Amino acid sequence: MTSIPTLSPLTQQKLESVGAHFDIQEHPGTWSSKSYRRLLAYYYNLLVPADASVLEIGCGSGELLAHLNAHRKVGIDLSPRQIERARARVPGATFHVMAGEALTLQDRFDYIIISDTLNLAADAQAILEQAHTVCGPETKLIVNCHNTLWRPVLALGRALGLTSRQPASSWLSKGDVANLLQLADWQPIKLQCRLLFPLEASFLERGINRFLAPLLPWACLALFMVARPRRLTGAAQPPSVTVVIPARNEAGNIEAAVTRTPNMGRHTELIFIEGGSRDNTWDEILRVQAAYPDRSIRVLKQTGKGKGNAVREAFAVAQGDILMILDADLTMPPEDLPKFYHAVAEGRCDFANGCRLVYPMEDRAMQFLNMIANKFFGLAFSWLLGQPLKDTLCGTKVLRRSAYERIAANRSYFGEFDPFGDFDLLFGADRLNMRIADIPIRYRERTYGSTNIQRWKHGWLLLRMVFFAARRIKFV
Repeated sequence: MTSIPTLSPLTQQKLESVGAHFDIQEHPGTWSSKSYRRLLAYYYNLLVPADASVLEIGCGSGELLAHLNAHRKVGIDLSPRQIERARARVPGATFHVMAGEALTLQDRFDYIIISDTLNLAADAQAILEQAHTVCGPETKLIVNCHNTLWRPVLALGRALGLTSRQPASSWLSKGDVANLLQLADWQPIKLQCRLLFPLEASFLERGINRFLAPLLPWACLALFMVARPRRLTGAAQPPSVTVVIPARNEAGNIEAAVTRTPNMGRHTELIFIEGGSRDNTWDEILRVQAAYPDRSIRVLKQTGKGKGNAVREAFAVAQGDILMILDADLTMPPEDLPKFYHAVAEGRCDFANGCRLVYPMEDRAMQFLNMIANKFFGLAFSWLLGQPLKDTLCGTKVLRRSAYERIAANRSYFGEFDPFGDFDLLFGADRLNMRIADIPIRYRERTYGSTNIQRWKHGWLLLRMVFFAARRIKFV
């Protein structure tokens, strides 16, 4: 656990100065503090699940917490007067008079919020370091601050008396915040830019912030950065693994899938799930299961249709701590699966996504139009999710079972519209602020059978899913 830092006299002086200011003033906002906080809360509610526990560091008078849908709310602030206001405003929450630089709570929280506070902090790095004392392995930290482009606009507003007076601000850039997060051992996940029009003005505000702001992110006022604690230490014992292998018309690849998939963690389970094959895939799965009694092999008959449904049915009965998808065409070499395992097991990411577009691939591994489509969807997803993704359609995706269960529980937000399962998992992971990392692999040419993908039909469906998700993620 991180110890309470010894504050320098200069830092202590700064804390006292800021605290004295906010004993008189409301927490600073843009034009109308209440209006601005309500707008911020709208976007925080898109990031924070309703069943989460939340700590806000620098909560001020509790205006933001009052509008959050979180299940449990706790706030700290160094101003006793602000805490009095917060307790009156949000009687169902818990508040403490405390500086973020000297955070000493015993609880653990799902989300930690630092809203427009780092710019005013006596020691921003110390706040971020102390936040580790109240986080668990799945905790997410959300920091929002003002875009430095707006500095002259807000200065003019203060000069005209349109915004509240505030103490000297650091005006940290997004690069400064990202650097501070890294120094304090937080791993940034994504950046969202919101609020092009920071006043509540009914139709005008909603139209600008919903439809125009996503197209002009560099001009938005509020920058939201989501981060996770950096976790590079192994667990007490290695996690177990389930490799799900959806198989349709893949009889010639079944045995190789078993012999080439390495054992990982403390136990590796293989689940073959077959549906709608026109060849002898099912008989071959049963033969291979009997031929390799030393491998833990389970077999399922799919009850629905599509790869996405097959993966969901297999994940529902999987017993491993880490869940993997391996396409039965073996164009992604099973020998590369340990790369995915270590990335997730060692905490380097929450979601490991296969990427076929880094290394040179075999000549006929991917057709030219498919390559163009994959590159397009990679760019579209990087923009949508706020974190870089190069290849969204690679079939190999790996995450912890606990993470998948949370995605499944929140699936209604996007709906079950994805027959392949790739977008379903990526959208769901982003919705829960998971860190997604591309794992480069060498893509191979198929050696048996033919693809089940119908390029034009399925490409149009994928494009429709992107537009649908954009409405739920960006234009919301």
